[in-house]
This record gives sequence, structure tokens and C-alpha cells, in this order.
Amino acid sequence: MLSRYGQGVGADSGNESWASSPATRKSMQGNRSRDTKPEMAVRSAVHRRGIRFRVSVRPQPELARTADLVLRKTRIAVFVDGCYWHGCPDHHTQPATNAQYWADKIARNVERDSETTAYLRQAGWTVLRFWEHEDPESVADQVQQAVHSALASARDS
Repeated sequence: MLSRYGQGVGADSGNESWASSPATRKSMQGNRSRDTKPEMAVRSAVHRRGIRFRVSVRPQPELARTADLVLRKTRIAVFVDGCYWHGCPDHHTQPATNAQYWADKIARNVERDSETTAYLRQAGWTVLRFWEHEDPESVADQVQQAVHSALASARDS
């Protein structure tokens, strides 16, 4: 079974902060975990195609992780991953300050993403992962294609 989301990460374990300065800490705490601009653009494009979905919910109740879009009927989970937080091979840059902390954190995020994808696929879900820099219309096209495939498979069985 997967570990709880965020458990054992070490952020705020006592008096010592993970941030290199109070200003950095405040800035990082202000980052959104949902409703980011790329996510909103994808949601809007998918919605325009007449596809309805749940936002930021757990695809599986026992999984303490949420997908950005969840289409329960077709069992499709969509993730819009941020280039920095999820280690995009094209756009991720390593910070100079507190570099080891951030390298470890991003590595844990990538590992957690892989675990989540494997777990959901084993549970019968179609998992679609996209980078924040991908064109929202192209992402929506791929989501629409996955929905049509899932509905066709359901009709054929």
C-alpha cells in the first residue's frame, strides 16, 4: 500500500524550517496546489467539449492523492503536472539555494507520481499525465479521445 500523501517528507519537523529564509517560506506556502492557470485552461478546454468531470478529488477512496480531473464513469484520471514541482525534463531548473533539499523533494514527487500512476492503472483507471506547458486544446483532445475509447470499450463488452 502507498504511504500517505506527504507523510515522512520532513517538512516542518520541529523547529527547523526547510526554507532558506522567511521570505522564501512565505512565497512557497503561497503556491497553489489546485486551480493553477494551466489546470484551469485544461479544465475549460475539456468542458467546452461537453465532457464533465470532478475537480481535485481522489480517484480511489483509499488513495490519499487527488487527480486534477476525475471522470468516474469512464475511470479516467487526469494530472496536469507543474514543470518545477514534477521535474519536467525540458523546463525544470535546480535552485542554487538549498539545492539538496529541493533535489530530494523533486525526486520524491517524481517517485510519488510514478507510484500513483501504477496504483491507479492496477485498479483499472486510465491515467493521463500532462506537463503544464502543453497546449490545453491538445490535452483536451487527448482526454476526449480517451473518453471515446473507454465508452467504445464499454459498448463492445
